[in-house]
Amino acid sequence: MLKAFMGCSLFFSSTIVSVGIPIAILFVTEDSIVKANAKESLNFHINLYIYAIIFALLIAVIIGIPLLIILGLISWIMPIIAIVKVLTDPDTPYRYPFIFRLL
Repeated sequence: MLKAFMGCSLFFSSTIVSVGIPIAILFVTEDSIVKANAKESLNFHINLYIYAIIFALLIAVIIGIPLLIILGLISWIMPIIAIVKVLTDPDTPYRYPFIFRLL
């Protein structure tokens, strides 16, 4: 259940709370799968922030607005997919596709 909670953290807020929950869980838990999911969640949030900054800079070129809309949709859809995958297979850490793993 803790694994699914990390995916849900994005729905609480797109700021400090969405990053703070996985960080707190990362330091509190001893379970390796939960830690892997926490790192993956943090990587997803960091990637969202990086992409948002890049796409915001592209607004002057007009392509930034559709990219920001797509990013907004992805920021809602991907955590839902992660929650479903984690709840259906709790023994395997979920890996978000197409993100850079910085942690």
